[in-house]
Amino acid sequence: MPIVPIDQIKIGRNRRPVKGDKVDELKESIKANGLLNPITVDQQLTLIAGLHRLTACKLLGLEVIECRIINYQDADQARLAEIDENLIRNELEPLERSELWLERDQILERMGLRAKVGDNQHTLKGSETITPPPKRTLELAREAGYSERTFQHGKQIAKSIHPEVKQLIKGTPVADSPTALLQIARAGTQERNLAQKAQQDCELALARGDQAEAQRQAKLVEEFEVKHKTAQILAYKSAIAQKEAKLAAKKIQRQAKPLVSNEIAVQTGDEWILGRHLVYCGDTANKSEFRNMLPSDAALAIATLSSTWEHDYLVDEAKVVAVIRSEGNIYEFYQRSQMPFQYELLLGNFYVGIFSHQEIAKPQTAINIGEIEGIVNYLLNLYSNPHHFVIAPFMGNGEILVSCERMGRICFIGDSNSGLVRHGLGRWQKWTNKQAQKLNRY
Repeated sequence: MPIVPIDQIKIGRNRRPVKGDKVDELKESIKANGLLNPITVDQQLTLIAGLHRLTACKLLGLEVIECRIINYQDADQARLAEIDENLIRNELEPLERSELWLERDQILERMGLRAKVGDNQHTLKGSETITPPPKRTLELAREAGYSERTFQHGKQIAKSIHPEVKQLIKGTPVADSPTALLQIARAGTQERNLAQKAQQDCELALARGDQAEAQRQAKLVEEFEVKHKTAQILAYKSAIAQKEAKLAAKKIQRQAKPLVSNEIAVQTGDEWILGRHLVYCGDTANKSEFRNMLPSDAALAIATLSSTWEHDYLVDEAKVVAVIRSEGNIYEFYQRSQMPFQYELLLGNFYVGIFSHQEIAKPQTAINIGEIEGIVNYLLNLYSNPHHFVIAPFMGNGEILVSCERMGRICFIGDSNSGLVRHGLGRWQKWTNKQAQKLNRY
């Protein structure tokens, strides 16, 4: 095998990211046994396969490396070999694999080795003279070891997800979930199609010399692409929120302990400090003492629909108000409420109305969350960030308070039912192993 100076090896822009643990493992192996499997390069010394091996050798301070030099006629053949080498490996995330499938398809099409969309055994007659003959999707999927449907979905993921959104996804749990990736890929489809149409119209306008129309269409392309990216970022946040919500709900359930109902003496009008959180026992309706305690810039308010609802003021205190309810009676509530309605989410068996003075984009992905803890965590992840203020005018079973504690939000919560307040305080104390502090009343 030829020996080549390491600093002469060129690395293409389409390489997969290097994984540190794999490089460390290879360093130890090469140090002990030498390079057992040479890297592969083309005639221009551009790397085809072996980036981790090359990186390990560089870190070991080696100046030369053994190479297998392959004589390819063009760059497409070299890149195709590189992709095939990467696809053999099992540690690829679904997003990485999807991108390689799409790129491989595009290369085969340029080389005349990929059947066109709509081709079948009849339209491909006469292609037997091509060696090898063009391959259809079904054949390519079988070669990859996946079903045709999975193969098609993978290419849709790679083709439709905005490049900037892909960068957000990589390294997160979503990158390992084909279902979540497909949902993100399908978000903003209309905007993506409109951007493509505007791009075609721009090119036609340039071809006929209509500069004004070309500029107008170019502006539309930019606007639609921004909307496409925004829709997919929201779908990504929704997918992340779902995963975190399910994990959090399980964690809360595992750590929940039975509460002693008379642990804490609570009376109407009491105020409690729980770390950074504030708890009030009393009426949380409009013009109450509770409202005077609230911050002016809360990110989110979470409430449950009650028969004596007097909490329309929440939309003036928080950017987003989420009202959780069971099925039924929602239209009457929407009609009499003074809060600007944005949209409704179906989360498991619960409906959540979203209200805001600002336009709030709706997640387009399917949301399957069953327990109330999961729903609360999903809403906190989607509409707030750590250190944001969250308002809750109903204590419930303390889900919002405990979730805010766990997720680093600052909760302002109250309830007129002293028993529920006592329960929430006890649950927070058991969760944190800290003592709630009662404020003195004057």
